Amino acid sequence: MTAALDAPLVVERIGRDDLSLRALATLRMTVFRTWPYLYDGSLDYEANYLDQFLSAEDAIVIVARLGDIPVGMATASPMTTQSDVIRAPFLAAGVDIGAMHYFGESVLLRQFRGQGIGHRFFDEREAAAKAAGANCAAFCAVVRQSDDPRRPAKAGDLGDFWRKRGYRIAPRYDARLAWKEVGQAQEIDHVMRFWMKKI
Repeated sequence: MTAALDAPLVVERIGRDDLSLRALATLRMTVFRTWPYLYDGSLDYEANYLDQFLSAEDAIVIVARLGDIPVGMATASPMTTQSDVIRAPFLAAGVDIGAMHYFGESVLLRQFRGQGIGHRFFDEREAAAKAAGANCAAFCAVVRQSDDPRRPAKAGDLGDFWRKRGYRIAPRYDARLAWKEVGQAQEIDHVMRFWMKKI
């Protein structure tokens, strides 16, 4: 894949037939390797994850690309199609997940941030959720301690951005996901906190 230096930055929803799962998997691994996820993943695992996530009938992927090179992506899919780990906190609380849409990753290479792409990702996913009949959108983010010594000095906080979009923290639905961090030999559990919004 190549991109001219003057190629326009395009943000668009694409179909499964247009996907290069390995390109998107590489993008996920690149962004999630940095703070706050510090994720040390494998290309095969990532491609398999995306293939499963996007297998749901109403699943979507939005890609930001420069020429034909993806520089960002976001996904969404019905909550009913998610893994047991993601669904369990809501089912335990008696929530009707049939009316919920789950927003998976929203990843963007650092040099393309601050250009409104994050808003485009949310706009597209919220529109897809409404079209699928959902009345609530939810996503989760890793919880890190404020004094974690690995936190970069200028680390940003997306909380304000999410609040401006109308999302609110829902700690009663915390989930735990395991992954191997950079520099570690074994997977460890991470607290994932949900943010939710009526749509």
